[in-house]
Amino acid sequence: MALNGIDQVTFGVADIAEAKRFLDDWGVTPVSANADRLHYQTRDGSDVIVRKADEPSLPAGLEPGNTLRELIWGAESQTELDKTLAALRTKAKVETGADSIPRVVDPNGLTIGFRVSKRKAFKAEATQVNAPGAPRRIDLRSPIHERAHPIGIGHIVVFANDIEALRAFYIDGLGFSLSDEYPGHGYFLRCQVEGEHHNLFMLNRPGKPGINHVAFTLADIHEVIGGGIAMSKQGWKTEIGPGRHPISSAYFWYFENPLCAPLEYYADEDHCTADWKPGKHERKPENFAEWAIAGGIDGKTRRQVVAQDNSGRGHAS
Repeated sequence: MALNGIDQVTFGVADIAEAKRFLDDWGVTPVSANADRLHYQTRDGSDVIVRKADEPSLPAGLEPGNTLRELIWGAESQTELDKTLAALRTKAKVETGADSIPRVVDPNGLTIGFRVSKRKAFKAEATQVNAPGAPRRIDLRSPIHERAHPIGIGHIVVFANDIEALRAFYIDGLGFSLSDEYPGHGYFLRCQVEGEHHNLFMLNRPGKPGINHVAFTLADIHEVIGGGIAMSKQGWKTEIGPGRHPISSAYFWYFENPLCAPLEYYADEDHCTADWKPGKHERKPENFAEWAIAGGIDGKTRRQVVAQDNSGRGHAS
């Protein structure tokens, strides 16, 4: 069952104009825009759709306010899509909409759909790193990015009402693989045996399901820093970052926004195969961030903003 990643996310928002302003700054490419609907794409062709929150055709959100309303997973081929749906139908009710997209509501209440992936292969030119005795970047300076251009939609993180039921749905029903875990508290799952460290991460929060964040992939740490500074320069507020996750190894920067819970820029996560050994970790701040800057970096001075992380949304909360 080869789902190969996130193909589309759809947000329901109160203010379409403010969502457009954010996405223009975020670095995704506009496809179409009107007063009721926005369509943007990442560099690999993943779709970002924004609709008015009160649009009757939108699925219900996991929480009130601006939030993710639907997620579409891509499959490598029609054959693999058919295999996925056949297995899923033994676990849940699958309904096909007028747009020919089969959909199901997962145990957490999130509407997810499936299609043959429309994304195109994209190979980033990451900056080589020099180390003592092992130079890889020769006669070249590292780049300074004036802004970011997200490559794809790498993962989502959800708060789970019943985390064990949700874990079973994605592993047993959709064939996801476990990459790492906070036993009983959080599970990092990837949709392919070989691939990015996680496409879905779930955190236990009984009685209050919701979206923790949606993450966009960048080429390397230089683009994370350049993109984050550019967003700060435009006045968008950092939730936390830049920083580095010890679980997944990725560099990150999270921003508040008018679409959803925080959106994340990230790069340089672990790549897993069948030989990857899932770890069991304690849910504590040090395992969310090896290091991080609360408040971010000021876009004008390019120096740290003095702030406290009072968001209460970190993995150790």
